[in-house]
Amino acid sequence: MFRPVIFTHDILPDCRRRPRGGRPRPIDGLKHPKKFPRFVLFYDPRFLDHVSAPLHVERPERLKAIVDRLRAEGLFSAVESPTPAKPADLRRVHHGTFLEFFENLREGFLDPETAVHPGTWEIALLSAGAALDAARWSAAESKPSLALVRPPGHHAGPDYGGGFCYLNNVAIAAADQVARGHRVAILDYDAHHGNGTSEIFSDEAAVLYISTHQYGIYPGTGAAEDVGKGEGRGYNVNVPFTAGCGDTSFFAAFDEIVEPIVRAHKPDLILVSLGVDAHYRDPLTGLALSSPGYVDLMSRSATLAHEVCGGRFVVALEGGYHLQALSEVIAGVVARLRRTRVDLELTQLLDGKVKGRPAIEATKRAHKEFWDLR
Repeated sequence: MFRPVIFTHDILPDCRRRPRGGRPRPIDGLKHPKKFPRFVLFYDPRFLDHVSAPLHVERPERLKAIVDRLRAEGLFSAVESPTPAKPADLRRVHHGTFLEFFENLREGFLDPETAVHPGTWEIALLSAGAALDAARWSAAESKPSLALVRPPGHHAGPDYGGGFCYLNNVAIAAADQVARGHRVAILDYDAHHGNGTSEIFSDEAAVLYISTHQYGIYPGTGAAEDVGKGEGRGYNVNVPFTAGCGDTSFFAAFDEIVEPIVRAHKPDLILVSLGVDAHYRDPLTGLALSSPGYVDLMSRSATLAHEVCGGRFVVALEGGYHLQALSEVIAGVVARLRRTRVDLELTQLLDGKVKGRPAIEATKRAHKEFWDLR
């Protein structure tokens, strides 16, 4: 059985840099199934063509840094080219009036930070298509995949874009799986609440949405008491952390909220909105995950997918704006899923005492009528 390596404060200093370009090393002591699932990347260089504005924080260098690091580590392999999402795919989650407005805008703004230029529509279609293809491939092959995409998507709602997002990549992929008769769990580890994803599935019982985020920053949503509506009550789960919450808080939230609810939901596929802006080096937020903490959180999530839904595990890139943190976390995740490891530098443990305990307990209280959380 695949088990994650648990990074603790005592072993973090061992994550030393090694010369770039060497082959990743096997992880000592890590148990895997005899035939560990092959891991596939979905990526297109056209994602680098998206430029919202000069000096914009969501810039092409983000994805370039990731690809450069993966190449340096010998991990940029099994790369598939995505196909653009089709109108029918989009209309499962976005209103036709919004889609028509966005497609025909050509030059303008969805919000002050989300500019539209000629070509934005086509690249957004490709980004959504990458998440769709990754989910379809993972569902068919029972193997994990990662969509290295931009622009991101989880702030895009039924009839709006914003927060650097145009089309909701993960929601489009999730709705496609629901249309195929599958139950889905979405784990949103971005530092910002995925208000778009939350709203899209607020009354949907087939899609479980769980978000760990810094409460009070953009977009201002995601209170613990927001549990969904109608048939979706209990399937919208928010863990509203405060600034300074890091490794131990995220691990406790996973153990006490994420894992038990996902196991009870019994999804056919797990989708992850992976933002690396909860990292302690990120310039936009105040959360405190370390690079090993991120990798371990994703390893735990992959293990959960292996045990609950046969390895159908899909990761789609969202935010993350410190280039070193972003690139080494993604490299660490890819390496872990390929049964190797890379050395990490940003290893400080800044939250050793579960600073997020009040947020975790608030979430438990909000969901006590829906789930058995102890």
